Amino acid sequence: MIQKLHHNAYRCRDSEETRGFYEDFLGLPLVGTLEISQTKSRRDTQTLHTFYRLDDGSHLAFFEAPDMPFEFKPQHDFDLHIALEVGREALDAMFTKGKAAGIETRGVSNHGFIDSIYFRDPNGYVIELCCKREGHDSQMDPASNGAREKLQRWTQTKQAA
Repeated sequence: MIQKLHHNAYRCRDSEETRGFYEDFLGLPLVGTLEISQTKSRRDTQTLHTFYRLDDGSHLAFFEAPDMPFEFKPQHDFDLHIALEVGREALDAMFTKGKAAGIETRGVSNHGFIDSIYFRDPNGYVIELCCKREGHDSQMDPASNGAREKLQRWTQTKQAA
């Protein structure tokens, strides 16, 4: 049975630039670094894999692989974003910190069950910091929120079009 997220991994342009954002700005400590010189398929590479720990013990990880082409582009929120939970005081403080640091900072957005702010990291990824609003847990309870029924209705409507 799946217990929890260990890490999500993404490509990065520059490991030190990425470290500056995730460790210095967001406050996630760099806890692991793997230098990879050969892939499991025995291809030679010069890749650095870094890990940043969240308070729950999970990690965000990045690969800097200069020898492997990758198109870095600013991501649209709907394409890819990384949402991290914080308390309300931290949300407000990080909004102010982002603006003061000149980092692209958007929000605060009220999504009904969470409030969110958004940054763009040095690789073009959208980072969402969110805090739970009152009623969050009941709105995220599939026993009462109709999530499955809404998905089925969506699928049926899409197939009928």
